[in-house]
Amino acid sequence: MNKISQRRVVIGDVHGHYEGLMLLLEAIAPASEDQVYFLGDLIDRGPKSAEVVEFVKENDYPCLLGNHEMMLLNIMTSKNVASSYMQTWLYSGGQATIASYQSATIPKKHLDWFESLPTYLDLGDFWLAHAGVDPKKTLQEQTSEQLCWIRDEFHQIQQPYFADKLIIVGHTITFTLPGVPPGNLAQGQGWLDIDTGAYHPRSGWLTGLDITNKLVHQANVFSKAVRTLAWDEVITIVQPQEFVGSRRHRN
Repeated sequence: MNKISQRRVVIGDVHGHYEGLMLLLEAIAPASEDQVYFLGDLIDRGPKSAEVVEFVKENDYPCLLGNHEMMLLNIMTSKNVASSYMQTWLYSGGQATIASYQSATIPKKHLDWFESLPTYLDLGDFWLAHAGVDPKKTLQEQTSEQLCWIRDEFHQIQQPYFADKLIIVGHTITFTLPGVPPGNLAQGQGWLDIDTGAYHPRSGWLTGLDITNKLVHQANVFSKAVRTLAWDEVITIVQPQEFVGSRRHRN
């Protein structure tokens, strides 16, 4: 297969796995003319959130706001934070993020950068969001909460939200969707989920999707294995009706 130059590559939820990200980027080997996008959730769960954030920020890679960055911002920028909300974030990986900063203080430059992150990016034929969209609302009516947190309503959509764009998301680990094996991407009606669960012991795969050449690059944060597969080799189709009675993982 002849590869096209000036690639567009989308990277799923890193969750603090800096070494895994370096392995993945080594496999992708982005050139200066390539565009690399991150879907958010750079932080929490893994051991090196601070390093991941600094790397993405300093290389000026376009990145979306994820629900984990949103939780951190809500805690760090609010005067009155409910202890239950704080505990939820810490339990969801916030403790690892705090520990990754040497002074246990998140620098203002990182908080300011988080606040600047968009909730979606329109690439023309592809549309990036962290979690998805509310299918009942227009694009103008979508809120940051929906774009960063939505799950079931989006995955069970009966027809594509856009007639001419494929929505690429992370947020929900793909193997928690009906019939999807660990490491596979999940595709539904007008959407493609590439969060293959880098932090989760059942998977460990971090995914970079080359949407120009329809290639899937993956690095495993536990085994250090690296692989590159054709798009159609690693995608599982998920039908809306398959969600009935299925159990879902919350990430």
